[in-house]
Amino acid sequence: MIVCVCKSVSDRHIRGAIQEGLESFEELQFELGVSLCCGKCEGHVRAVLEESGVCASGCPHAQVAASKEGLSPIRFFEREAA
Repeated sequence: MIVCVCKSVSDRHIRGAIQEGLESFEELQFELGVSLCCGKCEGHVRAVLEESGVCASGCPHAQVAASKEGLSPIRFFEREAA
């Protein structure tokens, strides 16, 4: 399903980027360009992040859920633009 109409980004693109290591809404904005034009997709992008087990605010909820499933905790880091 297309999430960001302005940039033609689907939920599959977002999930793929998360699997490749993107862990925040800001990183998805930088890499995929989501929510940079009209901003209407922000809620959907954040929902895909949450469904994927990544909490954009770094809250412990996602880390607790991951530890219950035997996954390693989520790492947050700063990323600089090229």
